[in-house]
Amino acid sequence: MSGKSSLSHASRISVVMPVLNEAAQIGERLHELARFAFHEVIVVDGGSIDETRAIARRFPDVLLVEAPRGRARQMNEGARRATGDVLLFLHADVSLPADAASHIRRALAHPGTAAGAFRTWTVADEGTPRPWWSPLLHLADLRSRYSRLPYGDQALFLRREVFRDAGGFPEIPLLEDLAFSRKLRALGVIRTIPARVAVSGRRFIERPFYYTLLVNLFPLLFRLGVPASLLAVWYGDARGRARRSSASASVSTSAPGAP
Repeated sequence: MSGKSSLSHASRISVVMPVLNEAAQIGERLHELARFAFHEVIVVDGGSIDETRAIARRFPDVLLVEAPRGRARQMNEGARRATGDVLLFLHADVSLPADAASHIRRALAHPGTAAGAFRTWTVADEGTPRPWWSPLLHLADLRSRYSRLPYGDQALFLRREVFRDAGGFPEIPLLEDLAFSRKLRALGVIRTIPARVAVSGRRFIERPFYYTLLVNLFPLLFRLGVPASLLAVWYGDARGRARRSSASASVSTSAPGAP
């Protein structure tokens, strides 16, 4: 249970990565993970229609499994397949620090610790245009320093028995990471370690208003009792409007006579 501190330096860390149409990111991430010598890396695909699965299959040491679409369902399936002592849930657009494994083991060795997470450092992807306001991307990182309930982009980690005791990720359509963190807090301390993971700022750069709303307002509404199912409806509506706006702008700028 969470009060034990018997984690050894030989503990086996299983990385669980839920993916959906991550062809642009997954190859780089799996190359990176190969340098860590983790016990195993499990990629859980939720029905990608791009080259995500084909890229994952190029890595013989990676276990590729499929699950119904939905990050919670995918992570729960990955945890079910995992054989390590520690579970590390990692998004495809999040890069771990070089000493991640030692940070994880030290954090979980503290008595009373239920789980841990990293701080975030949001960055623009290499080779992508950076808007003038790109330094503001780091405003999103303040939340990882001061919130006691880590989000999914913070590379949450915990012992497999604590995951079992918490009942896994709630299979809700949105904010499953926040809901899970609330369950973990009832089991013990959630430690945010000082090391940082690098988080891709691609989504914020593509749709800054939409993702600022998602990261800041939706969690607040969820904590106030608004059901995740209703937030998912609003999420879909906002995403649809953002995509239509982006498509309209693309058509406008490519039309004859457009500036």
